[in-house]
Amino acid sequence: MSTGLLAGVALLGALAGLAAPRVARHFTAPLAPHVVEAAPGAVRDTGAAPGAVRLAGTASGAGWGATAGAVVFAGLAAALGADPVLPVLLALAAVGLVLALVDLSCLRLPDPLVGAAALVAAVGLTGAAATSGSPGRLLGAVAGAALGFACHVVLAVLPGSRLGFGDVKLAAVLGLPLGWLGGSSLALGLLLPHLLHGVVVLVLLVAGRVRRDTPLPLGPALLTGAWLAALTA
Repeated sequence: MSTGLLAGVALLGALAGLAAPRVARHFTAPLAPHVVEAAPGAVRDTGAAPGAVRLAGTASGAGWGATAGAVVFAGLAAALGADPVLPVLLALAAVGLVLALVDLSCLRLPDPLVGAAALVAAVGLTGAAATSGSPGRLLGAVAGAALGFACHVVLAVLPGSRLGFGDVKLAAVLGLPLGWLGGSSLALGLLLPHLLHGVVVLVLLVAGRVRRDTPLPLGPALLTGAWLAALTA
């Protein structure tokens, strides 16, 4: 991919990152009545969403969103080039930015957003299969979704598990593009989120920002792990 096209994709990602907080606010309940300070620098929700944080509304927060969107989009474009699946992954990334913000804000992965991601993946991958003349890759996508769903269902029903079924559904959706990209990408996409989440939890515990019983969102780790796995395709 040429430098100009890469810059254009990065700009598109920055715009998606700027828009993501506004879209995310439509899926988050007001947190003010429930939020209290748990520790210096940490926020704990005493109601439905312990551990939730507020959506960034400052100029610096918007800047971080634009930066994250640009990096995510540019990374996918650099890794995949002119692959017909690239537009599908960019659309999924745009929805993923919103999902990550909602999960960070109120520990929820709303069904409408997860459903939108599933629709984008299913329709987009079907179109990519027709364009590239490789309908067989759809079988890999379906297998990836089934494996992602099965693995996370098992984790969700384990005693003491804090994995929600929103996470299970998101893992299944992300399994579609990862399965399309191949077995190694799928394996990384299943493993990396839990490694990333574990590292984040450990760092927050050591820093005293959370307690052992503080619920933390897994959605951002699932999305980040899938993104990193896609970069290896």
